[in-house]
Amino acid sequence: MKGLMMDFHLTVPVILRRAETLCANKTIVTRLPDKSIHRYTYREMATRSKQLSAALKKLGVSEGDRVATLCWNHYQHLEIYFAVPGIGAVLHTLNLRLSPDDLTYIVNHAEDKVIIVDQVLLPLFDKFKDRIKVSHVVVIENGTGPIPAGYTGYESLLSSGDASTFTPFSGDENTAAAMCYTSGTTGQPKGVLYSHRSIVLHSMLSAFTDGMAIGEADVVLPVVPMFHVNAWGLPFTCTMLGCTQVFPGPHLDPASLLELYETEKVTLTAGVPTIWMGILNVLDANPGKYNLSSIRCMLVGGSAAPRSMIVGYQERHNLRILHAWGMTETSPLGSICGLTAELRKAAPEVQYTYRAKQGVAAPLVEMRARNENGIVPWDGTTMGELEVRGPWISSAYYNTPDDEGKFTADGWFRTGDIVTLEANGYIEIKDRSKDVIKSGGEWISSVQLEGALMGHPAVAEAAVFAIPSEKWMERPMAAIVLKEGKSVTVEELNTFLEPHFAKFWLPEAYETVKEIPKTSVGKFKKSTLREMFRNYKA
Repeated sequence: MKGLMMDFHLTVPVILRRAETLCANKTIVTRLPDKSIHRYTYREMATRSKQLSAALKKLGVSEGDRVATLCWNHYQHLEIYFAVPGIGAVLHTLNLRLSPDDLTYIVNHAEDKVIIVDQVLLPLFDKFKDRIKVSHVVVIENGTGPIPAGYTGYESLLSSGDASTFTPFSGDENTAAAMCYTSGTTGQPKGVLYSHRSIVLHSMLSAFTDGMAIGEADVVLPVVPMFHVNAWGLPFTCTMLGCTQVFPGPHLDPASLLELYETEKVTLTAGVPTIWMGILNVLDANPGKYNLSSIRCMLVGGSAAPRSMIVGYQERHNLRILHAWGMTETSPLGSICGLTAELRKAAPEVQYTYRAKQGVAAPLVEMRARNENGIVPWDGTTMGELEVRGPWISSAYYNTPDDEGKFTADGWFRTGDIVTLEANGYIEIKDRSKDVIKSGGEWISSVQLEGALMGHPAVAEAAVFAIPSEKWMERPMAAIVLKEGKSVTVEELNTFLEPHFAKFWLPEAYETVKEIPKTSVGKFKKSTLREMFRNYKA
């Protein structure tokens, strides 16, 4: 017997329709490349998005066609977020921090039909434009000088569309709506294809109290780029709810962000740990300079946040860091680290220990871990590779064979993260499978050592990686960036670590560097460090 419910498909146009109907006068704020501020309403955004949908159709974009963006976080990018899937086409955000070679491969592999580029990013586009096959190049006029010949201006394209002719996509909710590629740290980048259904469900989950607890009254600033897993889904979630959205454009330095937090009274913001460490250093150096009392939550993901950073924000600045975990393949929210009712009664030190973990599986997401002996027990100590499944978890890569065995025979996604699972469901990322250090048959977590080292008062950043060892196969080495005016000895660092780690975990060597290399999404690029020190023998 079937239930007697309406056959109402979960599609991206439903999100936009709610925003323009119920939250038409709410504001969307953008800091433009010239640092001026642009403001308009959801009503204006919806009208322009519909115009763009109509214009793209006139340009020849049909259902299933891929429309790429090479853009910063701004209001035009938000319009594209809804215009492209609004007609059944596929939004394909390009990571502007990837190499021209990677971008060439990704655009051609996705078979993008149209690419929309920020004028300020044309120098990057020029490096690979002659190697890609697209029908049209559209330029968002946010730089200086004229639009190059042969390109279409965004506003000109927009004006050619009639919003009244817009017919929203109303097909199957399982139709592809958006696409992101992994950053290609192992092999070629791989395409992840999100459906209308997965985007709507992920947006609903994000709004849950035990998700990101986002509501209409929030003012949300995603520091995480809109090209990085759709800014963790925040543009979709915030539009669904009618939140005030604040986009920082290309200005992601601590001073620019802190100014926006203060002037726009931001309540929730999201970014990777390297962003928050930079801001914490500025706040520590300028006590009382910024009024951040409106901020109720700073969401951190992408890599593990050091416990010392979580404590520093809370105790020195009364700001709450909320840990989450996810990947491009998980849309990205897989787990979130709120405290259970029982843990809220615990001592602060216990609470900090749990807040530095990655939390429990989000509703509708299921998790398990596996090692060479099979599925690991939820005992908080046995490590294994995390496997997940759920309605917004990828089931395959776009047009790519699963030659790395990323999907199990029974339908789970293998994340590559080495974790422990506790009886209460809390997961803790110990390392990436390619970064875990195997020393004398024992596993050493580079993530735990990094988090501890960044708690030292002289250390700004620390990355731990494996170096060869004839005796032990591998040993840990640490690259550290010192805080301005600070110095530290190897003996002081080891003394700082010794109370918390077995002796064989302590780094074999330390190297002070000016900067730790980072990936396109702000994570420590340990492959580069391993290459830099490949001849160092422990």
